[in-house]
Amino acid sequence: MVIGISPLVDFAFKLMLGSPQHSGVTIHFLNSILADQPKITHVKILNPFLGKESADDKLSVLDILATDEHGRFLNIEMQTSLSTGLSQRLTYYVASVYVGQLHEGHQYAALRPAISICVLTQALFPASSALHLDFRLRESSSDLILTDDLQIHLLQLNNLRVTAEKVYHALPAERWAYFLQNADKLTSAEVCRLFPDDAIAEAAGVLEMISQTPEQLMLYNARLKFQRDEEARLQYAIQVGEARGRQEGEEIGEARGAARGLKVGRITLLQELLGIRLSTVEEFAGYDEGQLTDIADQLQQQLRTRGEMA
Repeated sequence: MVIGISPLVDFAFKLMLGSPQHSGVTIHFLNSILADQPKITHVKILNPFLGKESADDKLSVLDILATDEHGRFLNIEMQTSLSTGLSQRLTYYVASVYVGQLHEGHQYAALRPAISICVLTQALFPASSALHLDFRLRESSSDLILTDDLQIHLLQLNNLRVTAEKVYHALPAERWAYFLQNADKLTSAEVCRLFPDDAIAEAAGVLEMISQTPEQLMLYNARLKFQRDEEARLQYAIQVGEARGRQEGEEIGEARGAARGLKVGRITLLQELLGIRLSTVEEFAGYDEGQLTDIADQLQQQLRTRGEMA
């Protein structure tokens, strides 16, 4: 039987990566993303999942904040939609975690790195085909790093190119990305066959536990419904915005057309009063609105001059 629980639902995501009793899963995930950094062997979850959050509370804290033996502060979160100002929010949050360490009497040198990892189901940077994006404070022309103390890592799941046939030998970050995308469609036996990682098998076990625990399953379904409702509201807002934009564009087009028609009518009338050849439709089509205004003004001046000479 397939697991049937998606880790891309925030309730399952935090239960899987934010439970002290499953810290090995958190450690493996962090080491997979921060592969070129000091290895983590111990984490302390600072906001552990206690299962008491309201299932439909929009203010529930469903990201994960931890610290490791190197003193680094590590935030993990997942986003299934791209909210306005997401880049700024990620920056603000990791900066808040960083400056929040400094208390009266402390020295700047005592500050420890603050690292944020955000799992995205949609690409924040569509122009990039990278699965993992690593943002730090760098000098733009030489790539000289000012500090590693502030880091934002994005895992853009829709850029994953690894298939089931190749995931076993893929990079750890790629294996996690594949698991996050497909866990709900896999059986526990398939998880053991596809992944060499005990931690990912343990993560699958956490998801299975949700499906087998009535209270957790109820909370999961409530969060799933909330997430779907939010996505539906976002799609509706996009559709309304597009429809409104088309309508306004048509109205602007009609208004411009009417204004152009008035200019053409004025020119034709002036040409008739002056007794000169009337411009053709093809000739009018070659002029923009500014040129039509200039032609009308010139004809008006000719008519005024003729009147003064009469």
